[in-house]
Amino acid sequence: MSYRIDTRVQTLARPRILLLDWHATLVDSLEAMYKAIDDLLPQFEELGLLNRLAPEELAKTPDDMKLVRFVRIFRRLHPKIRAERRVSRTDIFDALFGPDLEAIAIAHKAFNDCYRDHFGEVKPFEEGMRERLLLLRRLGISLGVPTNRSREFLDREMASLEQGSWLDLFDTTVCGDEVKHHKPAPDVLLRAIHNLGAEPGPDIWYLGDSRTDTIAAKEAGITSIFYNGANWDWDWIERIFPRSEQHPHAPDAVVDDLDSLLDLLQALEGEAMPPERSEVWAQRPPRVPPRRQPPPRIEPDWHPAVVDLTAPTLLLFDWHATLVDTLDAMYHAVDDMLPELEQLGLAEHLVDPEQSKTPEDARLVEHVRDYHQLHPKIKADRKISRTDIFEVLFGNDEEAKQIAHRAFNRHYRNHFGAVYPFEPGVKDMLVALRALDLHLGVLTNRDREFFEHELAAVEGSGWSELFDTTVCGDDTALRKPHADPILKALKNLDLKPGPEIWYIGDSTTDTIAAKRAGVTSVFFNGAQWDQQWLDKIFPGTESHPHKPDVMVNDFGEFWALTLACRAARPRKGWSI
Repeated sequence: MSYRIDTRVQTLARPRILLLDWHATLVDSLEAMYKAIDDLLPQFEELGLLNRLAPEELAKTPDDMKLVRFVRIFRRLHPKIRAERRVSRTDIFDALFGPDLEAIAIAHKAFNDCYRDHFGEVKPFEEGMRERLLLLRRLGISLGVPTNRSREFLDREMASLEQGSWLDLFDTTVCGDEVKHHKPAPDVLLRAIHNLGAEPGPDIWYLGDSRTDTIAAKEAGITSIFYNGANWDWDWIERIFPRSEQHPHAPDAVVDDLDSLLDLLQALEGEAMPPERSEVWAQRPPRVPPRRQPPPRIEPDWHPAVVDLTAPTLLLFDWHATLVDTLDAMYHAVDDMLPELEQLGLAEHLVDPEQSKTPEDARLVEHVRDYHQLHPKIKADRKISRTDIFEVLFGNDEEAKQIAHRAFNRHYRNHFGAVYPFEPGVKDMLVALRALDLHLGVLTNRDREFFEHELAAVEGSGWSELFDTTVCGDDTALRKPHADPILKALKNLDLKPGPEIWYIGDSTTDTIAAKRAGVTSVFFNGAQWDQQWLDKIFPGTESHPHKPDVMVNDFGEFWALTLACRAARPRKGWSI
């Protein structure tokens, strides 16, 4: 039996009305939906939505917390969400904005503007859905579609689906732009129930694939059936429906597909089924194979490297996109600087794209050469640092890079100031590392005038007391990826290079600098690159030999890595 019922519910009322969500329940329009969200998220700043993101501490799940943080920093979906393709637009907005219905409404409206560029082709979410819906109608169940999709999209998608053969399946349809509030508010459900001349009650079921569908059903006072078309495991379902005081809503039953739903309905019929209904059930379509899921994202695996690392005595951290988030100011300054390439005399110093490390680097050079601006994908991804951009554009031309850095600084003065911890609890981690008798330092290509301001401003009171040394881009003749900043930090502390010195940074230039200096390179994968991309940017070739010694995805992993290395090679006087 492939349905599951909440153990607190002894029986379910047989439905006389079945309301069904549209996207990711009845139809698959995932590709268009995710493309539209990809277009929307970079607009959050101009839409005034960045400051309305929900506080991370109010997130329902750790995944929601990561999503909010990732969107705030990178203006795109967390790669795990993108790879799994399981989370709906409505759930994404619910996680991002929580109870802020006005922000959710702004996001939905802007999404619709983006969706017009992508929508059109939809297909049934499962094989044989139309035949199963017809069976439900023959059982005397009224069908309706309440959806957050706008009317202009729903009507065109429904008309195109299997040559328009779905148009007569439903007794009512209600769209998000026809009510005051989108789901998780119950407005679309209540309107559909009213259209069918009914009142909310347990004999009205709502089948939907998202947490917001369940909340909407419960708020409407009807039975919630969670459609697990994405094949979430039961532990995940328990996590997103914790039945806590803050998040009390949970579905009354979970079905994996429409066959599971029919199993549930048939079980509710009981043995004393009238002959006429037995005849209908006898015409039930044969079962269909389960849907195939997208291939899993290949996560970087840092654990095997632990045994090969020497426990640290000094931890040197990159600043931007490792300890703190200053991406907005950085990208604004690069945007202002690139149109000046000609007058700065830098256009002729751009590298030959054929000499680029990756095809993506070559496209960046070509785009900057042709348009004197960043490629839109670079700005949308928000993964690459100013230093890496200049390395890609100018290669080994140190004079050109110095000119570019000076021009960047001139524009950065117009934007810098706001600085945020890259993750919650970064300061607590730094304090805990100091309590382990480790020395800490910061190395950054940022000039000291900016760094000192940001160091004093972060979290209001600043982090100045946490570091034993700081080295800035204008403190040495050559910036990263050269070894000079690392060697200067070691000289400041009267230390020599060695594997017990760790440099933690988010960019290829950080890794190159560490390897050139002869210290351990810890790659901080805050941008959540997958293994395929990491293999591309660290190819280990003769021309690009440098690879990190270990990778961590967040500071939780870094803390565990540090403790594991200390435990493996304890030193006298250490407390683990």
